[in-house]
Amino acid sequence: MADWIYWIVAAGILIIVEITTGTFYLLMIALGLAAGGAVAWLDYDLSWQLVAAAAVGVAATLALHFSRFGTKKRIDPARDVNVNIDIGRTVTVTEWRIESGRRPTARVSYRGAQWDVDLADGEEASGGVFTICALHGSRLVVTRSPE
Repeated sequence: MADWIYWIVAAGILIIVEITTGTFYLLMIALGLAAGGAVAWLDYDLSWQLVAAAAVGVAATLALHFSRFGTKKRIDPARDVNVNIDIGRTVTVTEWRIESGRRPTARVSYRGAQWDVDLADGEEASGGVFTICALHGSRLVVTRSPE
């Protein structure tokens, strides 16, 4: 059997394993193996086949790692709109309770229930319309809505 067939079979096996894992890194290594197969098909020595496979595999892996698909953005789940549908919604606060040494709190009616509300850092404790920016347990964290 020709050398290039071994390279392509190995690449195919990695692609099958890739389908079960859900990452793209094995696919990048499979590209390197396919490049080794292409060099073998051109009838170069084994050393050139290995160099081509390694160079393409490493380059493709690095390109993936530094692309927008390779790095995941770390988002706090308490502030992630994809995790919590309440983020970005508005509530109306009529008055704030200010206790000494503690952050201002309020109680509002939201979605048919009474909720405790905490004021985000740097916000002024006065009545008005506020936007939910995070959830901490069952407490809404709000910032002033732009007018």
